[in-house]
Amino acid sequence: MSFLFTVSPDFTPDRLSGWYIFNTWLQKQTGVAIHLEMYSGFNSQREAIRQDEVNLIYVNPYDAAMLVREKGFLPLAKPVGESDEAIIAVSASNPVSDVAELAPGIRLAFTDDPDVKMMGMIMLEPGDLDADNMQSMPCDTYVQVAKHLLRGEADVGIFLAEAYDGVSEMIKKQLKILVRSQISVIHHSLMIGPGLLDKREQFQQCLLGMTEDEKGRGVLESLGFKAWEKVDDEEMEFMIDLMDTLTI
Repeated sequence: MSFLFTVSPDFTPDRLSGWYIFNTWLQKQTGVAIHLEMYSGFNSQREAIRQDEVNLIYVNPYDAAMLVREKGFLPLAKPVGESDEAIIAVSASNPVSDVAELAPGIRLAFTDDPDVKMMGMIMLEPGDLDADNMQSMPCDTYVQVAKHLLRGEADVGIFLAEAYDGVSEMIKKQLKILVRSQISVIHHSLMIGPGLLDKREQFQQCLLGMTEDEKGRGVLESLGFKAWEKVDDEEMEFMIDLMDTLTI
């Protein structure tokens, strides 16, 4: 029997091959047949989750809450030193230098990455901006958010900080950051589903031991991670509660 593994669609495109390398490594280490399936967007991935097709997932904080509360998933690990932060950016040619200078009616580009959009909307509040006085421009990817800004089709963009940092220097030179969040305790996590829970400890041991051999370190490097660290159930519940608080 093969189990399905997927990754939150907000990963940076240059890490795609790294996830396939990681999946191959994980199969060899655990002896478990795992198929990596990448979805084009959050909606198609969530539909697969709703249909109970997913067994292992590297997931954003917002969807982690649904996985724990509705689907019986438990956390395995998170990348050391990584947290989810949001960036509010504009075109470099935009004279605005502070969120408070933004005016109602602006065109806002964002993805359906819910935790990032939520943080971004909180950061826009100093400009008295909300969903009712901005023009929404939903995008499938952060690359599209950047393109809308560069083409003058959007005035402001919300980015996952990791995604923004991962775009080319040529693009970044044409953009300007107005504000970057510093929440520090919201993060993506690798989580395991009910069908694999009997192997939770085995998977955790494999992940936490990746820095101990050269191949494991090479796989981590392909993902842009230093190491994995264990996420216990209490830490996951704290993050879910924090997400609920921020959403209110």
